[in-house]
Amino acid sequence: MESEIQEGLANASLAEDKALSKKAAKKEAAKAEKLKRQQDAAAAASAAAAAADEADPLADNYGDVPLEELQSKAITGRKWTKIGSLTVEMGGSEVWIRGQAQIIRAVSKNMAFVVLREMGFTVQCVLTVKPGEVSRQMVRFVSGLSRESFVDIFGVISVPGMAIKGASQQVEIQVRKVYCVNKAVPNLPINIEDAARSEVEIEQAEKKGDQLVRVGQDTRLNYRVLDMRTPANQGIFRIQCQVENLFRLFLLSEGFVGIHTPKLIAGASEGGSAVFKLEYKGQPACLAQSPQLHKQMAICGNFGRVFEVGPVFRAEDSFTHRHLCEFTGLDVEMEIKEHYFEVMDIVDRVFVSIFDGLNETCKKELDAVRAQYPFEPLKYLRKTLTLTFQEGVQMLKDAGVEVDPLGDLSTETERKLGQLVREKYDTDFYILHRYPLAVRPFYTMPCYGDPNYSNSFDVFIRGEEIISGAQRIHVPEFLITRAEACGIDVKTISTYVDAFRYGAPPHGGFGVGLERVVMLFCGLNNIRKTSLFPRDPQRLTP
Repeated sequence: MESEIQEGLANASLAEDKALSKKAAKKEAAKAEKLKRQQDAAAAASAAAAAADEADPLADNYGDVPLEELQSKAITGRKWTKIGSLTVEMGGSEVWIRGQAQIIRAVSKNMAFVVLREMGFTVQCVLTVKPGEVSRQMVRFVSGLSRESFVDIFGVISVPGMAIKGASQQVEIQVRKVYCVNKAVPNLPINIEDAARSEVEIEQAEKKGDQLVRVGQDTRLNYRVLDMRTPANQGIFRIQCQVENLFRLFLLSEGFVGIHTPKLIAGASEGGSAVFKLEYKGQPACLAQSPQLHKQMAICGNFGRVFEVGPVFRAEDSFTHRHLCEFTGLDVEMEIKEHYFEVMDIVDRVFVSIFDGLNETCKKELDAVRAQYPFEPLKYLRKTLTLTFQEGVQMLKDAGVEVDPLGDLSTETERKLGQLVREKYDTDFYILHRYPLAVRPFYTMPCYGDPNYSNSFDVFIRGEEIISGAQRIHVPEFLITRAEACGIDVKTISTYVDAFRYGAPPHGGFGVGLERVVMLFCGLNNIRKTSLFPRDPQRLTP
């Protein structure tokens, strides 16, 4: 009896399996039939389009540029015009332009608009069907392009009767030819208009009940190549370029020599444990925390005044808005004739020169940054304010903030002091000098008459420190004493110490982070905004 039941169950299961198998087969057949219909429809559409293109007498005026044509095949003599140089005075002129298709909008079968962008500048391009000039097939081709594709356009400049809100240039291009040089993927991980949107715009939309996309910092950095296309980022990194350029020009005019120091060294250049250690051909080494030791050796080598622009590495686990593991250092070192104030004078004049230069030559870039990240212009004096550390401590105490007179300032106390200085002296930029010796590097010269303090200084913008500088110790025996007191293995800096045994002048200098200068000048809230590809404790790519 039991065997009969089991056999019945087995037969039922088999029947059920056959039914399911039959059902699955019918489902697969239906899917295959649907796919075939779709493929046939696509093929028919493609054939129709191909036939239409064949019949289009303007077919040579649009399309994808074959790879072989882009392999430096020939020089055509074609004259290109930058989008940023298009003006109303050029109305009626014929031009070739190249850019990325930021916006593509098909109005109808007979009309389409393309906003083309090149290096932060945009222009509206119009296609209108007209016999002998623009065909429907050309409009269809442009309408099918993916945003951010690189496109070449030939057309006639026209001047519309009203302001163009969706582009930087106040002219239009009446398109006659259009070629796709490189296609972007159809679905971008970041839309440029979303990445370019200000927080103010997002908040205003939310008040109206609308939801706009907010692109987060990590997303921006993950897809940095897209993020840097926004007008604000174009402005930020062009401003950064000018800071470096103005820094170089001023120092060269003051008799400084540009140098390049090694980034692979035997020991810590700043002391402490925040160094990236590595093996160098079987011996321990590290990445330079600064060019400090070698720029001092250059002074011993009779260069007199030197500067360097180069990478600096700090292995600090600092998850703050102003710290990076790799940044660009602007470093200066110079002989001192009588007083370390000579170094502070260079700081004063070089940065006033930089600020003046940015305000004069980067107006468009500053406006682009301000449009997305609103900020107040930096306030600074023609002669930079200088306070002693003790004067700064007293200002804080008078405001009810207790500070250790022989300790360092915290981030909070620095900001508070910056606020007090702005209220009293109407400046965002000032120098605080004569710091406690205990909080400065081993090579810092102590103060005459009070060894608790040092001939050193920090410089602040908007309440945040951007520069550390000092007179250096140039007497080798004293340098060894200070290094040992600070826990430095003297063997690892023996060549540095030896440099002072062969005759060394009194000297001093300073270092500043390029990214931090730009961040604070533009009133930005995160240094990652001013680092092209930032490196912090959690980021090593892209």
